[in-house]
Amino acid sequence: MQNIQSPLQAQVVQWLVQAGDVVAAGDVLVIVEAMKMEHEIRAPQAGRLGELFFQPGESVNEGEALGCLQPVAAHDAVHTAQDAAPSSEPVATSALPSALTGATPSATSSATSGAPHIRADLQKLQTRLAFTQDAQRPEAVAKRHALGLRTARENIADLCDAGSFIEYGALAVAAQSRRRSADDLVRNTPADGMVTGIGQIKGQRAVLMSYDATVLAGTQGMRNHQKTDRMLAIALQNKLPVVLFAEGGGGRPGDVDVAIVAGLNLTTFAAFARLNGQVPVIGVVAGRCFAGNAAFLGCCDVIIATKDSNIGMGGPAMVEGGGLGVFKPEQIGPSAVQHGNGVIDVLVDDEAQAVAAAKHYLSFFQGAQGDWQAPPAEALRQVVPENRLRVYDTRSAMQGIADVGSLLMLRTGFGLGIHTALCRIEGRPVGMLANNPAHLGGAIDADAADKAARFMQLCNAHGLPIVSLVDTPGFMVGPDMEEKAQVRHVSRMFIAAAHLRVPYLSVVLRKGYGLGAMAMTAGGFHEPLCNVAWPTGEFGAMGLEGAVRLGYRKELEAVPEGPEREALFDELLAQQYDNGSAINMATTLEIDAVIDPADTRQWLVAGLQSGRVAPAAGPLAIDTW
Repeated sequence: MQNIQSPLQAQVVQWLVQAGDVVAAGDVLVIVEAMKMEHEIRAPQAGRLGELFFQPGESVNEGEALGCLQPVAAHDAVHTAQDAAPSSEPVATSALPSALTGATPSATSSATSGAPHIRADLQKLQTRLAFTQDAQRPEAVAKRHALGLRTARENIADLCDAGSFIEYGALAVAAQSRRRSADDLVRNTPADGMVTGIGQIKGQRAVLMSYDATVLAGTQGMRNHQKTDRMLAIALQNKLPVVLFAEGGGGRPGDVDVAIVAGLNLTTFAAFARLNGQVPVIGVVAGRCFAGNAAFLGCCDVIIATKDSNIGMGGPAMVEGGGLGVFKPEQIGPSAVQHGNGVIDVLVDDEAQAVAAAKHYLSFFQGAQGDWQAPPAEALRQVVPENRLRVYDTRSAMQGIADVGSLLMLRTGFGLGIHTALCRIEGRPVGMLANNPAHLGGAIDADAADKAARFMQLCNAHGLPIVSLVDTPGFMVGPDMEEKAQVRHVSRMFIAAAHLRVPYLSVVLRKGYGLGAMAMTAGGFHEPLCNVAWPTGEFGAMGLEGAVRLGYRKELEAVPEGPEREALFDELLAQQYDNGSAINMATTLEIDAVIDPADTRQWLVAGLQSGRVAPAAGPLAIDTW
């Protein structure tokens, strides 16, 4: 005979078997309670239950015997405690919102389907979660698709590696219980209009946040602000990139459950801004993005938008409320305007392209790639025309240097005098600048300087080396330029370069004149890790034609105007060109080398292997502009 001992001081709640019953090893014999928690006491071996020493309601001390087990013959029937256990009762549904008691796939009776039994608490959760999914809102989804747009969850599914998205805050609803029923809120305000969580993008974890335009027009509610705060804190603490799908109409006035007047004490905007320079932050927009949603978007490192997007700091209601006129949403911040003025970095046709661009952009912050393809090196020899006055497209040089398929052009509608892009060279991610001779002859104006300076900050903050392709006659000058604060704008390039912690490498393709060329080479020709030129390179303190006309004015004026003066000008210009040739510059050690254009990648790879990214001495901010 073996005693059945209590493992703790407790009160007997219920015997599940009776004296004389035969039980199997492991059967539950008795339930005891301690500290409001019930404990199962099981049979240590098979046997017949003998005398019961304690009855329900009585207290037992630790180690005391509750009863005893007697040996039984092998042929005796064995009783299991499960046979005596009462069946589980389903959770009462009368107290639940009707949205949670309706028939859904997850709530189908397992008895009729032959599926394993689903516990009542799990079934309740599955039923509730079902109402957060697109499948439960077919009308809203159909309206979205009719506009040629995708739902928030469709975009996230496309962006993330399959099955990797983990959602935070899915069960939230709008803070409007004082004016709407629980059933209404569950059905019509899932996730409080914002899907948030952590997903994997090409193997790297990232925080994802998407306003849901099918829920209260993607407006910012009190609970989705709370969700945003939570995700931003996770992103900052764990240094996770952030992707924000920002479509929506800004603040929502109908959240009456929270006692506020204006809500201007929200921490969300400050929290979003703190990500600047800390982690890559990507904003994606299709459709309309106004007010608070646009404020978040403007804080992003890069903005990817579709051609049907509208972006503005106030939508039609706010504009009209301010007495500024009545406008349709399509009239406020259309993509053509926002791309041309520099707000939009990457303009795409639709959301599928936007998601692809977001993946491409994020890939540059995921380290080097081992799988890459080099473009044909000899093609670079033909990029610059033999005629030194002929315009050409420096983007062909960018394509000829970058790994095939890696080039991502940024801010293409703005600051046309300088191209900016992210790309890879032998798998290593870099930022690339290039002057544009097709715009103002490559001269750098205020917009181009702003674009270049911010691009340097972006690369610097996130540790990307910079490659600069130089072909500029210098900074743009003249009375019209000075009206645009040219002095301040172009000087941003010097300031940004002076604070770089990343390797900077320069290649002069043709013109390298004056202060503009110095700005393109991080402030001076010996500032870059390497500064080389193609044989087509030509140099001077200013444009050679201007240098001859100014420096040799007396000599030219001494010759009669006409063919004779022009001949003297051409002769003096040829002397200046020869003196400022790439080979002569290398002879005086003002540049490091003159190289065969076909060897450009070899030089750059050597520089990238030699240079290092220095630790950040402090916060590294990226201008929003």
